Amino acid sequence: MITETAKAKLNLALHVRARRPDGYHELETLFAFVADGDIVTVAPAEADSFTLTGPFAAVLSGEGDNLVTRAARGFRDAFGGGAHAIALYKCLPVASGIGGGSADAAATLRALGRLHDVALDAMFPIADALGSDVPACLYGVTAIGRGRGEQLEPVPGLPGTPVLLVNPGVGVSTAEVFRRWDGVDRGPLPADPREGRNDLEPPARAIAPVIDAVLDLLAAQPGAGLVRMSGSGATCFALFEDDASRDAAAESLGRQGWWLLPTRLT
Repeated sequence: MITETAKAKLNLALHVRARRPDGYHELETLFAFVADGDIVTVAPAEADSFTLTGPFAAVLSGEGDNLVTRAARGFRDAFGGGAHAIALYKCLPVASGIGGGSADAAATLRALGRLHDVALDAMFPIADALGSDVPACLYGVTAIGRGRGEQLEPVPGLPGTPVLLVNPGVGVSTAEVFRRWDGVDRGPLPADPREGRNDLEPPARAIAPVIDAVLDLLAAQPGAGLVRMSGSGATCFALFEDDASRDAAAESLGRQGWWLLPTRLT
């Protein structure tokens, strides 16, 4: 049996440059990953099976076809390997801007690759076909993403930096957030992408004003540095100067009843 962590993805910056004829948007983003996430286990089996558990399992329980099962089918079509028993422990919020489904698919591919000795690069086409964030999640390293996000340039990260993820429990549709983007190209990532922005914050905040409260409270915490929404929301995050500051912030924001994940960048 192979176990992989589907690490939560953060967009430390996300610049939307243009709408594309294919329906996607041209992006420049700085991907980063944290140490924690969903857990995927894969084992050879007589017949394919997929089991789902965890705090957010009920949200996906009705989906017989999902990114995990599509990733497994894509792997078998490309490399064989027979049937597998796949289990997903779902502890990240669904559709929350931290790549949960994409990370799950990528972790499934990594587990199958380890099981059958297939390199990550060989699985890139499968990841790319599954979704814009899946290639970044497949490698799980800090990288600048261009195109739809699939054109990756690894860059030095900030490993070990304490970070607090906060989701207020409000669903935000990625498609609706992109639809409400104003279409204005405000320029590329700066030399230090952390000095950039998330162009999807304004439309997401218009859809879910509680995001304002999350960002304001995070910014007010002692020791908080970069504070931003990730992806299309509604999860927000803050980088902290030390574990004590992060943990104090988690205790403070925990009174709101929101989902929290104190962790660190990898």
